[in-house]
Amino acid sequence: MSILEYNGAAMIAMAGKNCVGIAADRRLGMQAQTVSCNFQKVFSVSDKIYVGLAGLASDVQTLHQLLEYRLNLYELNEERKMSPQVFSTLLSNVLYSKRFGPYFIEPIVAGLDKDNKPFLSGSDLIGATVSTDDFVVSGTCTGNLFGMCETLYKPDLEPDQLFETLAQALLSSVDRDALSGWGGVVHIITPTGVMTKELKGRQD
Repeated sequence: MSILEYNGAAMIAMAGKNCVGIAADRRLGMQAQTVSCNFQKVFSVSDKIYVGLAGLASDVQTLHQLLEYRLNLYELNEERKMSPQVFSTLLSNVLYSKRFGPYFIEPIVAGLDKDNKPFLSGSDLIGATVSTDDFVVSGTCTGNLFGMCETLYKPDLEPDQLFETLAQALLSSVDRDALSGWGGVVHIITPTGVMTKELKGRQD
């Protein structure tokens, strides 16, 4: 088993019409043993940027604290908010700087730029970034997530439709993966605010 799969994770980010959503499961495991059903994997960077960190749980918490520090430093120096494109580049640089002893994390970034256009990016553990305009997935059941997203995704989804699509894709995917699941959380980012909803999944 890869060290990236040790704790289990399932994560999706998807673009809608002037909105973007990110969803993740809540399970923290040690291989097949479930330790917690309330582990946070998606973090708010700003009003319009969220980052999802799928991978080794200790590195999730370490990298989140480092990103908070780098973000605060940027805002103090630049006296402006960071855009999702800049944050994605910052995250890539942080990961690449540790390439010889990497953080075992495969992150995804979801946000709205200054024109409220959706921005999505994903990365591997050494910071090789890919940007898309529809959806990006990460975690231990990426095959399931890709299949569900390709089936359910439509361009220009409204926020409520985007929530329903993300929720159905996440819950259907984790039902077929032993290392992720036990509920989930969905964040929908719009120009006027963020809507967060908890999902109740199968508890087995």
